[in-house]
Amino acid sequence: MKSIVFVFTLLVSLTSMAQGSYQIAFLKYSGGGDYYANPTALPNLAQFCNVNLGTTISKETPYVDVGSPELSLYPFIHMTGHGNVVFSLTEAENLRNYLLGGGFLHIDDNYGMDKFIRDELKKVFPNNSLVELPFSHPVFHQKYDFNGGLPKIHEHDGKRPQAFGIIIDGRLVCLYTVETDLSDGWEDQAVHNDPEEKRKQALQMGANILMYAFLGGTN
Repeated sequence: MKSIVFVFTLLVSLTSMAQGSYQIAFLKYSGGGDYYANPTALPNLAQFCNVNLGTTISKETPYVDVGSPELSLYPFIHMTGHGNVVFSLTEAENLRNYLLGGGFLHIDDNYGMDKFIRDELKKVFPNNSLVELPFSHPVFHQKYDFNGGLPKIHEHDGKRPQAFGIIIDGRLVCLYTVETDLSDGWEDQAVHNDPEEKRKQALQMGANILMYAFLGGTN
């Protein structure tokens, strides 16, 4: 029954999207990690998409608790942070129903989340592991082509940026980006003083992710 409710609510959200009015949101979680790390990221990404893709995404981007039924009001949820993440079993079930019902989750490790989020995702999908996406994956080739995969926005450990996904019945339901700091590049320029070219790359990749999520792309 819960899955049916999620599907119905998301269909309503997608209908609103087609009519030109919809929202995206941040995911709020427990564990002590700073889920609020990049407050200007989603509003800036929404504005970029509205200008360059012709979308009409609201710049109001609320924080929605992972265990809240309101999760299903948003077709796209973004999650970030630097530290610990904890999902209760009830929260994991709620997130699972959201994703199986048509929702999309983008997780961007803001440096320090990686060792925590992988275990928590196993609670959400015990039988579906994260898999690395090849450079040929459609998420890299929507409005903008990223033939070498994710752009590297900030340098930390000298590792290459990687994109992982959870794929259910051929549909990418969760995209996890690591060693890129993609959402840092969506923030106001004054926050990190990134070069304009880096911010442009980050926003273009973000636009690709939104396009893929909204158009219901498959693996």
